[in-house]
Parts: sequence; structure tokens; C-alpha cells
Amino acid sequence: MKSNLLGGLTPAQFMRRHWQKKPLLARAALPAATAVIDRDELMRLAMQPETESRLIRRDGRRWQVSHGPFRRAELARLPARNWTLLVQGVDLWLPRGRELLDQFAFIPHARLDDLMVSYAPPGGGVGPHFDSYDVFLLQGAGRRRWQVSRQRDLTLVENAPLKILRHFTPQQEWTLDAGDMLYLPPRYAHDGVALSDCLTLSIGFRSPSAQDICARFLDFLQERLNTDEIYADPGLKATRHPGRIPAGMSAGLINMLDQLSSPHSELLRFVGEELSTPKPQVVFSAPVRPLGAAAFARRLQTQGIALAAATILLYDATAFYINGERVAPPAAARSWLRKLADRRRCAAGKPPAAALELLYAWYRAGYLAPAPA
Repeated sequence: MKSNLLGGLTPAQFMRRHWQKKPLLARAALPAATAVIDRDELMRLAMQPETESRLIRRDGRRWQVSHGPFRRAELARLPARNWTLLVQGVDLWLPRGRELLDQFAFIPHARLDDLMVSYAPPGGGVGPHFDSYDVFLLQGAGRRRWQVSRQRDLTLVENAPLKILRHFTPQQEWTLDAGDMLYLPPRYAHDGVALSDCLTLSIGFRSPSAQDICARFLDFLQERLNTDEIYADPGLKATRHPGRIPAGMSAGLINMLDQLSSPHSELLRFVGEELSTPKPQVVFSAPVRPLGAAAFARRLQTQGIALAAATILLYDATAFYINGERVAPPAAARSWLRKLADRRRCAAGKPPAAALELLYAWYRAGYLAPAPA
């Protein structure tokens, strides 16, 4: 990691002083940022149906948002000012994007969301807004002016196609040149405007809301409930008070609801599977001509192994979780698999026999592959 990635701070100092607390401006944090992607590459990605892209145009106080994929002619007709093209998940399509995210491995992989890249000519931006997650704003080519505020008034403009702040009062302002980086904690109001043709790389971190996580937990529970059971009361007696809920009926239904109470192990499983689940648009491709098990083992010994760009491999004290699946490997394999999860690759060598069968299954599923020679 470059020593000036965090403005001269160590990762421990950054996490203690700035993470979810206050912004950090780091000059010349990653001068090589301009080599990650250029304008033409970004536009090609925005034309692909597999990518998630948006085009945001501004005309005075009016905003227009359209979603990709875009046609080449449509992008070629764009004016010289006041628009922004954004592409999500660039790390899934460009190895250089995945390598950039590796610079931030001092933050748990479970918190990482993706690399979004935006291109804008002069005047381009998405308006004053706030995010509900942490973000590193890394300047690629060009220059962008950022205004930032810790304001409490987060009222949004009504009926706008974007979440634009109605009252934005900047408190700090910086102009970022290529390689400069700005970290912002959640709910910091900010507005970035391109001063020249520029690319901005946004490293975002997931912060699921309580509402979303609870809704997905209910889906998780529904898959595990005994759906064949129905309420029954063969001992029900005639009543002279039909408006009263029978005590036995209340008890029976409450007993059904008790199935929603999950032991700690099930809660851990849900968390692991949820955090390791890739985004819905992610598709894994199995190798066209897969190696046999023996050839795969030999390749690992000579080349090592690397996770696919979209693969999420996490672990806790009880199990491993890969792309939404829980796996409990033999104890002899766990140390090696933890290294793979932490580093996302392992050097050439012989993995434990207890891990080899599992790795081969993941290889056949497209979750990983021998590292390039």
C-alpha cells in the first residue's frame, strides 16, 4: 500500500480518527488512479447490457436521469457541458478496478460494496446530496471541485429524479487533481462539479438499513419454516361469545410464530450468507473446458489460485460463506481458506488435501481459477 494513500496516516490511525467521524483529504493519494480506466473504456462499459449505468443531465435547476445500456450514437450526441455518466461495479469488469479495491483491504471485505466510476465534462455532477454509506472519492483524470457540509438539514427537493438537497450550505471546499482522494463518512452533504473533463472513482461501502436487513431475514426464515402446518382445534367447544378470541386459538397461533425465534447459529448463518451474496446482476461462468481434478491440483502447485472478481468469500468463527452459500470445511483446511478469503489469492503451492475437493468444486462453478501464469 502506498504510504500516502491516507494522507500519511496508517490504516489504524485513519480508522480511529476519521472512519465514520470526519472527512479526510489526501493529496497525491494514488497517482496511478489515471491508469485504472479512461473515458472510452467507461463508455464501452455503459453500452453493455450486463452493466448498471446512468446518465444524468442538468439544465439549470432541472435534472434528467436515464438508464443504460446506451447506444454509441446517443453518447456521441451529448453536449459539451453539464452531464455525468456513471457506471457501477467497474471492479467486476476490469482487473485494474479490482486491484484498486485491494488497496482498501484494511477495511473488512464484508463492508465493501463496489467501485463506481463517473465521467463528466465541465459543469457535470449529480447535484448536492448525501450518501448513507462511507465513500472514498478518488480523482482520476481531470479536476473536480468538491463542496462539503455537515449540515443537519437533509430535506430533499420534491419530485426530483435524484435525491437533491433543497438547502445546501457548503462549509468546506477543495479542488481535487488527478490522484487526490477525499473520504466522506455517511450523511455528509457534498456536491462535486467537474472543472474539466474528468473521471472520478468512488469506492463505496455497504451500510444496509435495518428495514432492508429485517426484510431479507424474514425471507431467509420463510425458506426454513414448516409450511405444511396449519392451525387446528379439534377440541373447540361451542361458545356463547363468538366475538371473543379463544384462548386456545391465541396459544396455537403464538406457537406457530415461535418458529420465527432463531438460535444464534441460524442468525450467524443468515449474516454470513447475506453479506457474501453478490449483487443480482452478477452471473458466474463455469470454465468452458474445465481441468480435471488432478490437472487442477497440479496447476495450483505451479501457479496459485485467485478468486473471480465477483466472488465474495467471507468467514466467521464457525464457517465460510461464498457467494451466499455456507460451507463448513474440515479443520485442516480452514487456515488455508482464511488466507484465500483475506488476500483473495494464494501463491503457488500445495493446498491441504482437505481443501482441494472444495476448491475444485468452486473452480467448476466459476467462483475461482488458477492464477494467470
